[in-house]
Amino acid sequence: MTKRIILGALLGSTLLAGAAAAQEVTLTIESWRNDDLSIWQDQIIPAFEAAHPDIKLNFTPSAPAEYNAVLNSKLDAGSAGDLITCRPFDASLALFKTGKLADLSDLDGMSNFSDVAKSGWSTDDGSATYCVPMASVIHGFIYNKDAFEELGVEEPRTVEEFFAVLDAFKEDGGYIPMAMGTNDQWEAATMGYQNIGPNYWKGEEGRQALLSGEASLTDPEWVAPFEQLARWGEYLGDGFEAQTYPDSQNLFTLGRAAIYPAGSWEVSGFNNLVDFEMGAFPPPVPNEGDECYISDHTDIGIGMNAATEHPEAAKTFLDWVASPEFATLYANALPGFFPLSETPVEIEDPLAQEFASWRQECNSTIRSTYQILSRGTPNLENETWNASAQVIKGAETPSDAGARLQEGLASWYEPKP
Repeated sequence: MTKRIILGALLGSTLLAGAAAAQEVTLTIESWRNDDLSIWQDQIIPAFEAAHPDIKLNFTPSAPAEYNAVLNSKLDAGSAGDLITCRPFDASLALFKTGKLADLSDLDGMSNFSDVAKSGWSTDDGSATYCVPMASVIHGFIYNKDAFEELGVEEPRTVEEFFAVLDAFKEDGGYIPMAMGTNDQWEAATMGYQNIGPNYWKGEEGRQALLSGEASLTDPEWVAPFEQLARWGEYLGDGFEAQTYPDSQNLFTLGRAAIYPAGSWEVSGFNNLVDFEMGAFPPPVPNEGDECYISDHTDIGIGMNAATEHPEAAKTFLDWVASPEFATLYANALPGFFPLSETPVEIEDPLAQEFASWRQECNSTIRSTYQILSRGTPNLENETWNASAQVIKGAETPSDAGARLQEGLASWYEPKP
């Protein structure tokens, strides 16, 4: 009898242990933010797993320029992760419309976000939201303060002052004036055209005019950013045509370049790599006294693969992402990514706070190509990558670039005033 009781107890404990093990779930996260791997592994994942010991997270990023293609292939093959890091607007909307992303409208945590914050990951009519908003990023220029002090130059406020600073560094020869390449193309548009462009097309006013058909990419305010980019080539150093995004990052963080056309997303990575003090300035305005505009772009959200085998665990994680706890952790683990939740977050990093302060001085907008205008073929976002790179290299004139982009857009997009 005693033996039976002992055997029964042992069997019962074994079954319970097996049941507990069976309940443990591992969720895989797809992302393009390969720069953030250590931060996820060292800070974000441990914080979540400490509160949710039955759910493990595996962060598996791809290269930024390859992410969309890699993700689409995985989704089509049924091998994508449970959680999908979402780019804003058209690319993610397409995934939702084809049933690849789940509807998260009823997720409890969505109440922490305004309609504006959710707009990057909602249907055009706002009836469904399919990704939890995580953060926006702000475009501008990061610079080496030591280099500026050596030459006695100051942060430029106008385009004329901007080129005067670049000329000073070019003449001195001690630093590459500006670190950016055109090999990967996307940065020529993202850190070039979309960075300086809003000051010419007046932010949301111009973007909405383009959407409504009141403006064309051949109009002066849309060609003018290309005209400025056409002047950048002589300041980017020898061989910039073959220079990759990581090459440019290395040139700046090693102290070989004075200015880096950037976005706030670089702050966290650069902080750990530089041995000099960094500063930042917003895109210089065309003329003294002009209103300033910044790209304060709803950049990153996270959604659920509609085919996940662990929907409840995935929703638990997404509710945590929507929480004030995550917003505070993310903003300070990744300074330069600014939370979109309605809960105020204190930003500790001074360089990230510098970017955020521009919201008080300038008008905010988002990247012009992201909403609606990249749903057809040719894709305006990808075409703008190429056009920006070609203009910087001198292989295409600014007016030809504008005409090519407008012709491609007009071939499939019919504005709806």
